[in-house]
Amino acid sequence: MIRTEHLTKSYGGLVAVNDLNLDIPQGQFFAFLGPNGAGKTTTIKLLAGLLKPVSGRAFIGGYDIQKNPVEARRILSYVPDMPFLYDKLEPMEFMLFVGQLFGMGRAEVVRASDELFDVFGLDETRRQVIENLSHGTRQRLVIASALLHQPKVIIIDEPMVGLDPRSARVVKNVLKARSRAGVTVFLSTHVLHIAEELADQVGILNRGRLIAVGTIDELREVSGEKGELEDAFLALTRGEETASELP
Repeated sequence: MIRTEHLTKSYGGLVAVNDLNLDIPQGQFFAFLGPNGAGKTTTIKLLAGLLKPVSGRAFIGGYDIQKNPVEARRILSYVPDMPFLYDKLEPMEFMLFVGQLFGMGRAEVVRASDELFDVFGLDETRRQVIENLSHGTRQRLVIASALLHQPKVIIIDEPMVGLDPRSARVVKNVLKARSRAGVTVFLSTHVLHIAEELADQVGILNRGRLIAVGTIDELREVSGEKGELEDAFLALTRGEETASELP
């Protein structure tokens, strides 16, 4: 459902994403990891069609995100690390706005929103203005809105930021349940235990290059570390840093 072919993006002399090749099938929960500045957010923006690559292609559900953006975005939900909300709207008004973008009827939006508000504990916020909501509540609202149109692909960047443990558990449960139901989830996070808990496959990006991809057990084997994912991650990225310093 997500595929990239030699995807490359540079800013001047800086290569932010370097010849990235991914093939993530339907229903897979894929965790995307990397140090700060590795190119994760640039990759996500390329997948969502917000940036144009200098070379290579990205496909969502078989649609080239650059050549067929409307078709690709119909089946895609993208939640950035710093999402934008219309602060003067109430949560249901925001959901109706999002639903209209995807061609959903009012009754369909209300029904789906009722279900999502119940799941994410948003019922008490219905009549509040979004600007008065806490960061965690806004985050839950954004994720709920991303699920409104029943996307086949979810791309989500640092979804647990600002969430209390109970809300974080709800989000993890919902995303995992969607994955098991056939939705492809692409999650970028710095919280390695989330990846270890949820992911079917893990990809590690460093300095714009995909340096490892596989199950957690496979990453342990490649890294030579038998402990937690953090140990494998640090070993793999440390090896890359050391190699780059050799003459």
